Amino acid sequence: MVNQTSRTPNTPGGVIDGSRHLYAVRVYYEDTDLSGITYHANYLRWFERARSDLLRLLEIDQRSAIESGEGAYAVTEILVKYISPAKLDDDVVIETTAIQVGAASVRMEQVAKRGDDVLSTAAVRAGFLTPDGRPRRQPAQWVTSFKDFIDGKGH
Repeated sequence: MVNQTSRTPNTPGGVIDGSRHLYAVRVYYEDTDLSGITYHANYLRWFERARSDLLRLLEIDQRSAIESGEGAYAVTEILVKYISPAKLDDDVVIETTAIQVGAASVRMEQVAKRGDDVLSTAAVRAGFLTPDGRPRRQPAQWVTSFKDFIDGKGH
């Protein structure tokens, strides 16, 4: 279900809201370190889950591409900034936007928020790679799906 008033996701996979994808996570005990704040690597996991579910919502079937030997996306660069800590039981929303799509890659920006407070940001480039790790043109339909998402014409 989605709260239609605020467009905050509360179902697996999140929601597309115009040109952004919203993905909800909650900070569990297992996410925290000895100081009681979210361990830094967990933001990377949350960002990855949000990107993966965005692909599903855009009907980009990585599994079929992998199984057919065509290739898959892999993060080729990421810049993460930690701004404010998330703590146990916090509700966090990962907001993902695509900012550029090329023949063999896509650039995205991700923000982890608790309400209006920015906790962390990530600038990500994912390249489409062959099974042996070489860059390859991504499927044309995937490029179209990302361009539509950038333009706010997502699914």
